[in-house]
Amino acid sequence: MPYFICPNCKRRVFDADRRDGITHQPVGCTSCGFGFLFELLEDYYPGPNTGLVACDGRRRVIAIGRGVLELTGYHERDVLGHDVMEAFGLLGEDGEDPAALALEWGVRRLGQRLTLRLRSGARRPVVCDFFPAYDEDGGLLVALSPG
Repeated sequence: MPYFICPNCKRRVFDADRRDGITHQPVGCTSCGFGFLFELLEDYYPGPNTGLVACDGRRRVIAIGRGVLELTGYHERDVLGHDVMEAFGLLGEDGEDPAALALEWGVRRLGQRLTLRLRSGARRPVVCDFFPAYDEDGGLLVALSPG
C-alpha cells in the first residue's frame, strides 16, 4: 500500500492507485490544498514541531511546509531553488552528507543529528530524517525537528 504525506500540513494518506479520484492527476492534499503529496516507503509520523522540506532529484528546495519558518526563520522565498543542505547550513560532526546518501542509495536516513544555521546566523541542533522519493520524478523529503 503506498503511503503519502503532505509536505505542507503533514497529513498522511494511503492511496492504492497513486491518482486523485478517476483522473490521471497525481494525488494532492485534500486537507490544505497543497499540489502534491510525497510518497514514502513506509508510514511516517512527524512530530508536532517538525517541518518538512520537499526537494527535487538534485536536492534543490521546491517547497517548505508549516513549521519550517518557525524552526529556522527562513521563508520559502529565501530557500527556493537552493540545495537543501546549503540553504539551511546543515552540518554533521562526521562530515557525512545524509541527503546525498539517501538519494544515491535510495534509503531513508533517520535520526541524523545535525546543526542548522538559523536565518539570524546562529546555529541550532536539529534531528533530520531524509526520505528519497519512490516515484518517477525522484526527489527528497527532509524532516527538520528541534534537537
